[in-house]
Amino acid sequence: MSENRPSRRSMLKAAGGLSAAMALGAGGVLGSASSASAADDGFGLRIVERGESDPRMWYYRFSTPEIGWNPAVNVLLPDDYHTSGRTYPVLYLFHGGGTDQDFITFDRLGIRDWTAGKPIIVVMPDGGHAGWYSNPVTSNVGPRNWESFHINQLIPWIDANFRTFAEYDGRAVSGFSMGGFGALKYAAKYYGHFASVSAHSGPASLRGTVAGIPGAVVHWANASSAAIELGGGTVYGVPWDENRVNMDNPCQRLDSYRNKRLFMVAGTSPEPINWFDTMNEVGVLQTQREFRGLLDRAGIPFEWHEVPGGHFVRPDLFQNDLDGIIDRLRKA
Repeated sequence: MSENRPSRRSMLKAAGGLSAAMALGAGGVLGSASSASAADDGFGLRIVERGESDPRMWYYRFSTPEIGWNPAVNVLLPDDYHTSGRTYPVLYLFHGGGTDQDFITFDRLGIRDWTAGKPIIVVMPDGGHAGWYSNPVTSNVGPRNWESFHINQLIPWIDANFRTFAEYDGRAVSGFSMGGFGALKYAAKYYGHFASVSAHSGPASLRGTVAGIPGAVVHWANASSAAIELGGGTVYGVPWDENRVNMDNPCQRLDSYRNKRLFMVAGTSPEPINWFDTMNEVGVLQTQREFRGLLDRAGIPFEWHEVPGGHFVRPDLFQNDLDGIIDRLRKA
């Protein structure tokens, strides 16, 4: 993962030090596909580019009024999708933040190999460089309504165009870093959408104190989104939109995690010479511990892993998580 860290440094510098740290993720590059066009499909989406030549990884880019540019999605199909005729559960998998982050991040990291032979569709959409899987309070660069794009447009589009179980027990959501927060947020805010939720090095508390800063993750979301996503606008507003913070904060939505499979990973020993990883993962660890304590007291079960290392995707734990997701969801 070390090859991705220089670009994370540049993002952190642009966002102003610690304030951007929690938005960082793993690296990615843009894929290529042939141009195509289609009429609005009824979900407010219009396909402007598509690639369906790869037997497993299909690619689409959309025009949507929710986003001021054309976001894309990778749809990773099971090995036997084209021959089996079966219906499959779906994992929505979210990338982290950073100027090198997009829908192809997990393809670069090895998602094809990790899912080989697995009976599940994996949907990996754009989520913005620092979109925080939210509709921002303010934007100076046009619409960046990632939450509306994912929940109101992309999910129904996937269900309409692929053989999926379009129901609670047919969907999981997971993510890394900023994407892990997005997964926790969506699973609580849209309770009936996802039966399993996973946060790989994703912060789990908006209002908690990190490095002596109360509400640190809200500050980081605002600073990073202002720097590289919203042209000075912010996700949560200045002063904060308190209702939005309450609605998005996993620690204030505990009952929404009942009857779900819940999986979390955090690193415990980032390299002391790598200040960037230290700030990311120390904050993740503190917020996940706060969240886990609240879940314990509420009697809500979860699986957690604290493992050595810093802020990066751990393939072994991702595959462990994937097996648990498949076990929890409806079977293909």
